[in-house]
Amino acid sequence: MNKIITEITPLSEKDCFYLIDRYKDRFTYPIHRHEEYELNFVSNCDGARRVVGDSIERLGMYDLVLIGNGIEHGWEQHECMSDKIREITIQFSSDLFGSSFLAKTQLSSIRRMLDLSSNGIAFTVESIMRVYHKLDNLTKIESGFYRMLELMSILYELAEDGHYRKLSSSSFASLKPTGDSRRVQKVQDHINKHYKEDIRLNDLADLVGMTPTAFSRFFKLRTGRSISDYVIDIRLGHASRQLVDSTTSVAEICYECGFNNVSNFNRIFKKKKGNSPKVFREIYQHHKMLV
Repeated sequence: MNKIITEITPLSEKDCFYLIDRYKDRFTYPIHRHEEYELNFVSNCDGARRVVGDSIERLGMYDLVLIGNGIEHGWEQHECMSDKIREITIQFSSDLFGSSFLAKTQLSSIRRMLDLSSNGIAFTVESIMRVYHKLDNLTKIESGFYRMLELMSILYELAEDGHYRKLSSSSFASLKPTGDSRRVQKVQDHINKHYKEDIRLNDLADLVGMTPTAFSRFFKLRTGRSISDYVIDIRLGHASRQLVDSTTSVAEICYECGFNNVSNFNRIFKKKKGNSPKVFREIYQHHKMLV
């Protein structure tokens, strides 16, 4: 299976960020990855399809995502009929702001948003409309200093607004659990190590010294998801990664990732990811190329 292209951005150590504003009649660039953060805005893209990690979504008229941590991403024409697609791409390195600068209280919302972008995050149409004039203005400002201020303003507006959602699963992106409780992190670590095995609620509850009922409530309160949903998402993330990176059959991946029934695996995968495992793999293979 071919490897996903690793893009070498034109950024140098002396640059703050890379900006390109372009109009095109179709999406042609393959799924790729790079180490830099990327804020990507697209308009007139109704019917196009966006891939970020193991998230595959059909787009409306506007799309704005923030992508970090070198996760795979790309856009494809799919059912988009527009020949006047506008795309504004902003790429900046992870050390642009510096850890000590981002640690300041006034930048806590930006720091939190950048951390979440490791999974890729998408913004609501309302948020996009709120910063659209700033994105447009960014392409027209001539001074590099004021362009930098405008970029920070855009990131701040999006972070403070907070209307964004995570796209890819953490297990696909190979990210460590980030629970805010030691007991939650202990259980998440256990699930990540043993997702291939049978995982029982009683065993997880015993792991943190709680009754199953109390632990179920505690875990959902802390993570926003039930234990069963969390385990399924972890298994699906690993399954998606294998579909992308290997030629292993769907049936083998099913059992290797902790599912015990292929039909059930196909049903859950399609419900959660929007496509069957076979179609998901075909979408990635269609866009792959050798570097």
